[in-house]
Amino acid sequence: MTFKYGIDQLTVDTVLAISKGKTKAIITNEAKENVLESRRKVETMANGDKAVYGINTGFGPLCDVQITPKETSKLQENLLITHAVGVGNPIDKELSKIMMICKVHALCQGFSGIRLEVIERIIYCIENNLLPVVPEQGSVGASGDLAPLSHLFLPLLGEGEFWIGNEIVVAKEVLSTHNLPIIQLQAKEGLALINGTQFILAHAIKGLQKMSYLLDLADVAGAMSIEGYQGSSSPFKEALHVIRPFKGNLKVAERMRMLFKGSENNTSHESCERVQDPYSMRCIPQVHGASRNAYYHLNELAEIEMNSVTDNPIIISETEAISGGNFHGQPLAMALDYGAIAASELGNIADRRCYLLLEGKFGLPRLLTQAGGLNSGFMIPQYTTAALVTENKSLCFPPSADSIPTSLGQ
Repeated sequence: MTFKYGIDQLTVDTVLAISKGKTKAIITNEAKENVLESRRKVETMANGDKAVYGINTGFGPLCDVQITPKETSKLQENLLITHAVGVGNPIDKELSKIMMICKVHALCQGFSGIRLEVIERIIYCIENNLLPVVPEQGSVGASGDLAPLSHLFLPLLGEGEFWIGNEIVVAKEVLSTHNLPIIQLQAKEGLALINGTQFILAHAIKGLQKMSYLLDLADVAGAMSIEGYQGSSSPFKEALHVIRPFKGNLKVAERMRMLFKGSENNTSHESCERVQDPYSMRCIPQVHGASRNAYYHLNELAEIEMNSVTDNPIIISETEAISGGNFHGQPLAMALDYGAIAASELGNIADRRCYLLLEGKFGLPRLLTQAGGLNSGFMIPQYTTAALVTENKSLCFPPSADSIPTSLGQ
């Protein structure tokens, strides 16, 4: 399978496949022409007398300072260097790679005014696993991911660092080894590289991958708990859920019916006197389903974002560059907070089931051990699940609800 940058539509699975080398990603002639045409427009504006933000002006609160054509290259280089001030541990190498893949796709749509050779260098790095070292902290989201993206693309200038295997190597050494010249950025290019949401987006993509696995695993764990507890499969009947047809709920109920297929436990309930099970068993479709609904929502927004242009300004014509706010991270931030709550709830209900299984009811030994007193059985593992659930709750504070002014109020 081949993916065409700037032309095809990215999905979470496609990004991950490109990252792992399972899918080849290329720039077609159509995308190249879009990039070249956008570049021609920038060069016209850069050489003109009219002030155009980010092309022949300073940045942020310095947007009213016009830059001469001779100073343009230095301006773009300084932009990356002065913005690469992130701190903390490096993010995972795969996240750096996903960031580059998403950035290339955005640049290839022809609204960013960057030269083709710069994009081709980034693709070379992707294909040869030359992955920049990016600190985990520094983005405030509202200005996009300025600091992380600056670190991501500093190595183009021979600055910054690359991962080579599990070692960190200065960029100049790596470029020399690969016989790659240092790139001299031109008008608009620094801004095109570091304005955007690819840091936020990469975390969303990896989060969606993990959450998809956990959602499936949660259903299996829930079904096994019900089997051990000798619970009823009645709460998962289709007739109950079609009259409240949330997509996630329907999916979970369907999966539970599939997991219970052929269960001897189901047969034992045909003349059972138990009226109903506790919520953590009976409400699995509603709770797991709500988390699935959050997953579906985040996935929808992430796929819109990964096929969008999020830098600034956007090049429309030789006379028009729109300075707006497509770099703003709020559309993903709120959904990511929602996703964090959804993931936390999977752990919350799972811990409740763990507790129920230790109570010694319905034929199960207390603490799931026949030698109670001599040992503690599974008492302490449930302490651990309770501790993790408590930590998860503390991590659910929504950063998207916070706001701190930056850039002299700009």
